[in-house]
Amino acid sequence: MDTNILLESGTNELELLEFEVGDNNFGINIAKVVEIMIDQEITPIPNAPAEIEGVFIPRDKLISVIDLHKVVKSAPAPAGKKIFIICEFNKIMVAFHVSRVKGIQRISWSDISDPPEVASGSGDAAMGLSTGIAKLKDRIIIIMDFEKIVSNLNRSAGLDLHGIDQIKRITGKTGSKRLVVADDSKFLNRLITEALSDIGFNNIESFTNGSDAWEYIKSFKGREGRITDLIACVISDIEMPKMDGHRLTKLIKNDKELREIPVLLFSSLINEQMIAKCRAVGADDQFSKPQIKDLVQRLIEIITE
Repeated sequence: MDTNILLESGTNELELLEFEVGDNNFGINIAKVVEIMIDQEITPIPNAPAEIEGVFIPRDKLISVIDLHKVVKSAPAPAGKKIFIICEFNKIMVAFHVSRVKGIQRISWSDISDPPEVASGSGDAAMGLSTGIAKLKDRIIIIMDFEKIVSNLNRSAGLDLHGIDQIKRITGKTGSKRLVVADDSKFLNRLITEALSDIGFNNIESFTNGSDAWEYIKSFKGREGRITDLIACVISDIEMPKMDGHRLTKLIKNDKELREIPVLLFSSLINEQMIAKCRAVGADDQFSKPQIKDLVQRLIEIITE
């Protein structure tokens, strides 16, 4: 799928593919969607989690199928043709089985709020796996934490920590430099923060949306000293409620007091179009999840220059 918004920079907008699972409306960033398929023949996988229906092979590419009805504990999928949303992120491809695809909604990240704090029990499974709530005039759309869903079923789909233990541990003043982390997935936010702590960074402020991160960053304006001594680097996801990573980067880089702060974007959406968009807003570099080793190595280069 190709939409104009993928080429725009710092608009703080996104296009959501809206779909239904049971009685609820859900959304996924259109940038993650490869295509929509109907009624593929699925081969079950022995001993797989109940949420994984099986696999199919369109055009010689093996794709796992996750039944979102089971994930969010809703009523089973309606009888008839099965609908699959084929997505690619974190360098994997997966199909999500949904009830119905409704269309595309273009909205501002400022119209997306953080999800409520709920326990992810049977009644709250959908909210417990959400990263944001989009408010439309007549309904809400739950934006799912698809990375967490996939990681819950396949732990290797989380952060790839391979080789990170070979990076020399940071000590002294370098380890005490302040880092700002922004990622709307609480699951990945924690993994990123823990990975940085394990390397030796001990002064990390983390946020689950770009707006809160921006309020914190701009609070350092007017303080004495070099801004990079106050905030050594910002590490940000792209997709976030209230303010996305591109908008956050643009605000930092357009501010004469803050523009020297390095910004590294760490996202499951990095591709050629996104690299161009990251550069357009002034990001110092961009890295694709789940490879955190490359990001950490670049971070160390930047703050030890």
